[in-house]
Amino acid sequence: MIPNTLSIAGVDPSGGAGVLADVKTMSALGAYGMAVVAALTAQNTQAVTRIAALAPDFVAAQIDTLFADIRIDAVKIGMLGQAGVTRAVAERLAHWKPPHVVLDPVMVAKSGDHLLEQQAVAALREELIPLATIITPNLPEAGVLLGQSPADSLKEMRRMAERLRRLLPDDDTRWVFLKGGHLPGNDTIDLLHDGDRLIELPGRRIDTPNTHGTGCTLSAALAALLPRTGNVPDAAQQAKQYLQKAIAASGQLQVGSGHGPVQHFHAWWPNAGSAAH
Repeated sequence: MIPNTLSIAGVDPSGGAGVLADVKTMSALGAYGMAVVAALTAQNTQAVTRIAALAPDFVAAQIDTLFADIRIDAVKIGMLGQAGVTRAVAERLAHWKPPHVVLDPVMVAKSGDHLLEQQAVAALREELIPLATIITPNLPEAGVLLGQSPADSLKEMRRMAERLRRLLPDDDTRWVFLKGGHLPGNDTIDLLHDGDRLIELPGRRIDTPNTHGTGCTLSAALAALLPRTGNVPDAAQQAKQYLQKAIAASGQLQVGSGHGPVQHFHAWWPNAGSAAH
């Protein structure tokens, strides 16, 4: 059965992040991708120049309209922007109870522009995180959620993963996927923690500026893979492998002059690099 997967996130018109990147990822991994638009941005590979909010009741109406008609096997949540939208999404997902919820607590764009209002952090932490199957913060986002400085070592990262796990309900189906890409060095070790097991997912840094939307892509990959695997560690391993290959193949694309996108369709466009020249 082909999974039906839903992204609830913002729009990046350049296609490297947000709902456009999510639907690309879901499609590449064999899921039917859908999107609820939660915020609008004017954005390219260099900067976010403007953000426009959507009314929380309209975001809620999009969610209700989809769930009323379509079996949704997994939901990925990305940029929500505002506290009102965050609360509306939490309320509707608590009502519809999708089997899997992947929460990427998007706060800052790759360009450094802020994408989440400060007052929305509490709503995210208190109302949305308790609904998640898995949360996927990077180290700066984890620091904001915990009210501390980001970890700068693997040892500190392990402690941070344990503290993050306490934000989730106390059952063995909920996980933290703490991304270690901001640590110094060439290793990119991520941590997966369910309150009992602490699993290291090793990786190597790829020398490329094309890392726009990597967090969106990873969380969307998890949403696409969870309905098939039913197993968070397996889905996490496969999602990270997919992302690493997408980053490695990003040089096939020629999109913008800043942080370019990853190559979501690296397995589907094997000759894309040679065709472009």
